Amino acid sequence: MKHTALYLRVSTEAQADEGYSLAAQAEKLEAYCRMKGITRFRRYVDGGFSGSNLTRPAVTELVEEIRAGAVERVVVYKLDRLSRSQKDTLYLIEDVFLPHGVDFVSINENIDTGSPYGRAMIGILSAFAQLERENIFLRTRMGMVERVKQGFWPGGGKIPFGYDYDAGKGILVPNSDADTVREIYARYLEGQSAGRIARELGLKYEHLVRQILDRESNTGVIVYKGERYAGRHEPLIDRETFARAQRRLHRPNRPRAAGAGKLLAGLLVCGHCGAKMRYQKWGNAGDKLVCYSRDKSKPHLVHDAACPNRGVMAREVEAIVIRDLARLSAQPSVPRQRQGDAAECRRTLERVQRKLRRLYELYADAEDDTLRESIERVKKERERAEQALSAAQRQEQRREDEEARRALYTIGACWDSLAGEERQALIRACVEKIVLQNGKVEIYYAIEGASGYGTVAG
Repeated sequence: MKHTALYLRVSTEAQADEGYSLAAQAEKLEAYCRMKGITRFRRYVDGGFSGSNLTRPAVTELVEEIRAGAVERVVVYKLDRLSRSQKDTLYLIEDVFLPHGVDFVSINENIDTGSPYGRAMIGILSAFAQLERENIFLRTRMGMVERVKQGFWPGGGKIPFGYDYDAGKGILVPNSDADTVREIYARYLEGQSAGRIARELGLKYEHLVRQILDRESNTGVIVYKGERYAGRHEPLIDRETFARAQRRLHRPNRPRAAGAGKLLAGLLVCGHCGAKMRYQKWGNAGDKLVCYSRDKSKPHLVHDAACPNRGVMAREVEAIVIRDLARLSAQPSVPRQRQGDAAECRRTLERVQRKLRRLYELYADAEDDTLRESIERVKKERERAEQALSAAQRQEQRREDEEARRALYTIGACWDSLAGEERQALIRACVEKIVLQNGKVEIYYAIEGASGYGTVAG
């Protein structure tokens, strides 16, 4: 048969002097049992144990017997006899007692989970416990934000590749892998693929290279909860290098190549009907470039069933394109005025606008000449921020053009060392489309004002 568990605890002699002695508790608990007509009860006594945790022999035994189905009710003289931790008290009541059909009674607080009032009291305790947990979370988070604002690393989580964490100083410090990080950016901006970089530098996964390229902490910045803060740690690369890598890493995909060795696949357009063109195997002679309107292997790509555009050998067109790329890469680049980063300009404008709103609110409460002057000064500041943002946005629109220029000017230095897929990627960074019409080749570059021409012999 089930019994009622009378739990008693005292941690010090001082508590005994305060009326919490084991004998005093036992007397009150047994008086409660007599009043309620409870005859089957058993004492569970923890003498000399703190209530700050649940590491107590009698509590352990009580929990085991509850789970074995031997207990129907737990009675304590006062709530803090069970535990001084609200978290532990609620754990015992909500996760141990109630799920096993065991009522809980605290005589001093008049709590009895067998009654509606007692269950309501437990609900109130749970609500306060949740409130305290949320307050602790908010205090911790606010403290962490202040820490990050001061440039300290937030701690926890994975330490970025290329750094170690100095717990004493609270900052990241470059380690022996820092040079590898710099090498990754240099190779990537030369046109190498993430896969090739991983293989040649002995990194286990290609995605690790992409993670490193995408990690803004490499520039000395700390990104925390979506906000950016200036960190105290040493940057491994400059902002311009990071921005260039980001533009290449997140550039919208151009049409994918049809397969290995098909250098110009996805860029070819028929000059007669405007349909796409594809590589077609042409015996031992190699591949031929044919219009889908004439090929008819994919009816949905046919533009003109009577298209007169004859096919040309792929190797001849590829040679023309490569020669023209080399010609263009040898031309000196035109330096462009460097503008601010658009995202940073946007954040600056938002800060100025918030400052202006606060000044307007202050001025509404108390008109003051000094405030009026401050408002005029901040309005001019806002105008400058808007102009800077506009200039940065114009620059963003030219980013693809800039990347095409950078890719183009590396061709002469690294073309021979690139694998086939890397050559395809480099051409896609430079070329928008290639129009073929009866042996004539017209190259449209992703660079304003740049174009190329050629003619297939015969």
